[in-house]
Amino acid sequence: MKVKFFASIRDCAGVKEDTVAFSGTVGELLQFLSKRYGDSFRKAVLAGDQVSDRVIILVNGRNIVHLAGTDTVLGEEDEVSIFPVVAGG
Repeated sequence: MKVKFFASIRDCAGVKEDTVAFSGTVGELLQFLSKRYGDSFRKAVLAGDQVSDRVIILVNGRNIVHLAGTDTVLGEEDEVSIFPVVAGG
């Protein structure tokens, strides 16, 4: 699957995107990516074992809030995008 990182999340991961051989849920993917990219990535995307309220995660362009959250099951062909929440006006 393809995983894309944006803005400060990209800085934490050190890459713009990655292709990973992974099957499981969004929550399991975040744990996997945290091991791969280290503590700064983990702190940016997770609050304990939950998704931080400072990130937005899309699966194939759909926010996981409108799917099954971190229990959303991922397939090999899926594209996951991880964004920091941006505020402004």
